[in-house]
Amino acid sequence: MALLSPLLCLLVSVVTAHVIGAERGAAEGVRGRRRTALTEEGDSERAHSDPSDWGQGHRSPIRAAPYSLEPGDPAPAFSVPTLDGPFQYKPGEFRASLIIHAFTNKSAFLESLWSSTEALEALVHGLPSTAHVLLLSLDDSAPSDALWMREQLYHAASHRGSLMHKETLSRLHFCPLSVFALGNWIPAVLYSWSCSGHNCGLSQAVFTSRDWKMPVVVKRLDARYDWLMAHWDQRSYSLVDAGDGCAPSADVKGAVAWVSEDGCSFFTKVQAMARSNASGVLVYAGAGQPIRDMTCVGAECEVALDLPAAMVHLEPSVAQSLRLGQPVNVSFQTTPSPNVFISIDQQGALAEVGWFLYSTFSFINWQAQWFDFRTSLLSKLQTPATVLSVFDKVQMQGESGAQATLQLPSGVWDSLELDVSLSCPSSRDSSCPQWDHTVQLFVCCDPLSDMCNLELGRWITAFRRGTGHWLTDVSPLLPLLDSSTCSFTMKTVPWAMPWIVSLNLRFSQTNSSTEGSPLRPFKVTSVFSGGTFDKDYNKRYQPFKFSVPVSAKKVELYAVVTGHGSDENGCGEFCVTSHHFTVNSVYNHTLTFDTAGSPLGCTLKVPDGAVPNEHGTWLYGRGGWCDGLQVAPWRVDLTKQVDQSNSLVYCGLFEGRDPNPSAKPGYIIMSSFLIFYK
Repeated sequence: MALLSPLLCLLVSVVTAHVIGAERGAAEGVRGRRRTALTEEGDSERAHSDPSDWGQGHRSPIRAAPYSLEPGDPAPAFSVPTLDGPFQYKPGEFRASLIIHAFTNKSAFLESLWSSTEALEALVHGLPSTAHVLLLSLDDSAPSDALWMREQLYHAASHRGSLMHKETLSRLHFCPLSVFALGNWIPAVLYSWSCSGHNCGLSQAVFTSRDWKMPVVVKRLDARYDWLMAHWDQRSYSLVDAGDGCAPSADVKGAVAWVSEDGCSFFTKVQAMARSNASGVLVYAGAGQPIRDMTCVGAECEVALDLPAAMVHLEPSVAQSLRLGQPVNVSFQTTPSPNVFISIDQQGALAEVGWFLYSTFSFINWQAQWFDFRTSLLSKLQTPATVLSVFDKVQMQGESGAQATLQLPSGVWDSLELDVSLSCPSSRDSSCPQWDHTVQLFVCCDPLSDMCNLELGRWITAFRRGTGHWLTDVSPLLPLLDSSTCSFTMKTVPWAMPWIVSLNLRFSQTNSSTEGSPLRPFKVTSVFSGGTFDKDYNKRYQPFKFSVPVSAKKVELYAVVTGHGSDENGCGEFCVTSHHFTVNSVYNHTLTFDTAGSPLGCTLKVPDGAVPNEHGTWLYGRGGWCDGLQVAPWRVDLTKQVDQSNSLVYCGLFEGRDPNPSAKPGYIIMSSFLIFYK
């Protein structure tokens, strides 16, 4: 252990010097970041734990462990020092999930994340009680980073008047030792796992001028993607000073506008520069101010802007050259960096965290919520059932998808659940298909029956994440499995990249009526399907006449409905539609997709299994579905509303009226049935 003494002395001196000279810390770091140290009694002592607790690398300095870990592998044990003493992770004993975050001041995105009170409040007010967060630093300034991060989160916790979240804060662990000095497996994973896409890697602006010997490279944060879809070209632009950028200027035509953050909203600046035919906008932060998340507010978000924009710090050499009339060019690059977010689930498996689309710690909360969902799901899968494996990690792609013909288990069942998981060709999310697609499961037990190849289940794939796992109750459709042998086909659009699918059918006997006698579905009648959501949509449907079998004790409406495509109203994916089923001209049952088009509608579905932190626009509410989620069946008990002779009428409406798009109508995918029980 004598070999560690110099490192311990260095840690003591750095932390002590930071506490004594806190006001000098900001000048030593990158602009825009406060580094005021906490001066609570005992901070220095807690930061210097016994080196015997530091982890496998320090306990065995002679033998280097060959760490080669992938998502899904068991996470090895480790221990690291924190400001409050050693933090230890022991497989099988640590029952919570763990998010590991490595900060670096080289990232404008992380600067924005850690400088926003709103972003920090999301963590201290929203972290699930089953999750811990280990906070590290990739930089030499790790001791002061740990103190600064703790101060930022403690301030956010008390921002609403009082320190009310001590329990949450107790699950946040701040390590004052840099990642490169941990001596365990964590650095290997951070450095080896791919890091690309939204706010991953170091986004930078590169300034050059004929009067400079070297380029000036600064960190940048691109404007939020949900209202500014344009991206920087891989070329050099001329840079022109446009003041505050709040009004159009003919001088910026074809150039990148250099504007201050003062005077008006980010949106107003970008819109004014777009009207000036600029090629892009660089907003520089005010003196001593952090880089912020450039986004829209309110009605601004309804206006699309086709102009790239980013925020940087004010670089004196750039400002001076522009002031002197010297030509300055700018180009844009992304430099690879270690990953800054990894995790361990409640089962002790390593996992990727996905993509942070903008600056909020809600993405950590959503990942932890999904871990809770999966833990609950695995518990449900332990309940007794007769399980038939249909697909076991089978590739699904092309016209045929995944197919299997199997003999069904014998028995009398009243419950059928679909245990489905979708993964990717490799364990990394980067190997996953880049787009969301509808996945449908069809069953055929009698090729001569009109019930052949009806839909048994529906799911939506995630954007470049392969962790989807769902359990869907489709018990009312048991009568579709009316033979000892049935064929199953699971597929999506033929041009989609491959998914690896697993499907188990879980048969059981669970339901009982109030009298204690089991009610089982014995007949399924298909009623309405969907179609193109245009002015003729409802004209295609006539009232469906049906009678109730004498032996039936219960009648149920069962429907799986989703809206897709996008006309000028965003229909049917992003518009609010309602689907009305009227029984005997009296009883109206309405399924309304009221969160469609909302900015965070699908984040509300993460506790129900929606895969979080996907690559694309997974957050938005949609027409009856979310990316990375099963489509839940909609069920309505009609027993008291039907007689021997009945009529069922369906119509689909947009804003209470028939759809009437001017061009490119969307469409509705619907499977609906009447289910009869006895």
